[in-house]
Amino acid sequence: MFEDELGSDPIAQFDAWYRQAGTDVVCLVTATKEGVPTGRMVLLKGHDQRGFAFYTNFESAKGRDLAANPRAALVFNWPPERQVRVTGSVTRVGHDEAEAYWRNRPRASQLSAWASRQSEVIDSRHTLERRVAELDERFPGEVPQPPFWGGYRLAPETIEFWHHRDDRLHDRLRYRRADHNNGWIRERLAP
Repeated sequence: MFEDELGSDPIAQFDAWYRQAGTDVVCLVTATKEGVPTGRMVLLKGHDQRGFAFYTNFESAKGRDLAANPRAALVFNWPPERQVRVTGSVTRVGHDEAEAYWRNRPRASQLSAWASRQSEVIDSRHTLERRVAELDERFPGEVPQPPFWGGYRLAPETIEFWHHRDDRLHDRLRYRRADHNNGWIRERLAP
């Protein structure tokens, strides 16, 4: 992978690799205000020039981390030969955007979002299933978006593309923000 094989826009390059990978699973890494890191898999639900969007419970461990330390990393692993790492600041997506996504979720997913006090200890699976049944009765029609649920967007400051090579001289090309006008600097990193 040579520099001239990648364009000047890392979002366009990401989109090309993302479409080839065919998966929206990504590792999200957050940290507490003390700097204790935690990684978990989430689903990427959109990407554009503004950044990379995902949705969750704001009261979850990741939501608490992001409230205390609104910086994160994403790691896309696309075997056998590609990886993309993204770092940046995280903000909540707008209410209208989150609500539009919410309306397109399956009813079971909507009820589960209401039922799960994500990251809290519970006594049994039965407790979760009972909560879902109660919520199914409470919301016989449309399920409203919970006030504690919504989206986040990671605005990239760096995007690194890694390509495997059998000789271990892997290709690593990093884009980093040059300025606030969305300019990017592309640089090669040693493997």
